[in-house]
Amino acid sequence: MSSYTVDVSGIAPSTTKENLNDFFTFCGKISSIDYDEKNHKATVAFEKPNAAKTALMLNGGALDGATLAVTSDVVHQDDHATDDSPHIEQSDKPRSGIAAEYLAKGYVLSDHILEKAIDMDKKQGISKRFLDYITTLDKKIGDKALGPEQTISGKLQTTVEDATQRARAIDEQKGFTKLASDYYARALSSPFGQKVAAFYTDTSKQIQDIHEEARRIADQEKKAATESTSAPAAQPVN
Repeated sequence: MSSYTVDVSGIAPSTTKENLNDFFTFCGKISSIDYDEKNHKATVAFEKPNAAKTALMLNGGALDGATLAVTSDVVHQDDHATDDSPHIEQSDKPRSGIAAEYLAKGYVLSDHILEKAIDMDKKQGISKRFLDYITTLDKKIGDKALGPEQTISGKLQTTVEDATQRARAIDEQKGFTKLASDYYARALSSPFGQKVAAFYTDTSKQIQDIHEEARRIADQEKKAATESTSAPAAQPVN
């Protein structure tokens, strides 16, 4: 299997290999990490060139209080090859969305890095696989919440908010609750659905849009964590 590498230096003495893996896994699937702890540098290999290119966007990002230098002697190209798999890879996501995920997890990214993410989305576009995924999800949720041939992103937010509240009341019988199990489904079916759809499908973004999406991600994760801890424990079967 081919791998696509970036070189990382300026790593903090306290940073572990696991910390590096957690940090760079937002870019995409990692093949390996060759970590030279003594010299505070590493080589991170990714399965896809898209992921390596995203990692280069993080040059100047902070990890464990240290500013990382992320470089490569190779010019990595985006590879948005499509296949029949419905699964969305992390590396398929818009760079602005990935940047928002970093911020939501508490990592520090400068405005310069966020500007690079926006610029990469504008120049490279968003993968067709990801756009198709969001469009299909938007329509599925619209069908459940608003009726046949309706989409969340195509309706005014006041209408969407009322409709999604009604859809939640329908319960799992019509599949809405089960459908809204991942972040994108939950976000699209929220009162912010129209904004979320625009964020992930439109390359015209601003830095504040990334910060706003980061807050939505963090809020959704906090809500999901609360729901999981408050759920009643399963009763033993006699």
